[in-house]
Amino acid sequence: MHEIALRQRAHRAFTDRPVDEDVIRAILTTATRAPSAENTQPWRFVVVRDAALRARIGDLTARAWSGGGRAWAQKSLPSGLFADVDAGATGGVAAAPVLVVVSADTTACVPAVLGPSIWPCVQNLLLAAIAEGLGSALTTLATAFGDELRTLLDLAPTIAPQAVVPLGYPAVELRPGRRRPIDDVTTWR
Repeated sequence: MHEIALRQRAHRAFTDRPVDEDVIRAILTTATRAPSAENTQPWRFVVVRDAALRARIGDLTARAWSGGGRAWAQKSLPSGLFADVDAGATGGVAAAPVLVVVSADTTACVPAVLGPSIWPCVQNLLLAAIAEGLGSALTTLATAFGDELRTLLDLAPTIAPQAVVPLGYPAVELRPGRRRPIDDVTTWR
């Protein structure tokens, strides 16, 4: 498990090789094994394979990026990472053969625990993708237009999109990510 987690990277460029439905099902099954508040399991998934629908989600992503995301990221990211994120937000993510829109059933639990219930599920999804040889990334840009995304996906009003996770075979192999040393981020008492 440690080896898989150490390989976790955000992939924003994918080949057009299709992802088998059985692989997607295995990834989603792993995602649903995450903990949730009071075991409410509020996650709901929409697997988007249709190219036109992926493009429309990509349009929402690009709108959010150009509407403020780009300016914020340009101030805070190193130039190489910024270029990668920019390419993903303006088309790379939508070019993935699969987009998984992770949503939350807002009736499943109190609002304060929706996020703490959804994010472990998303992390399991990302790790399962790596284990299956796929690239993935966590993006929330399209959720800035949650009502439009909900309408686009024909979701009930009680289902709130939380993230869009592109899945596909990586176009390039990424080196392990740089992280701060454990001693820089840990206090022992």
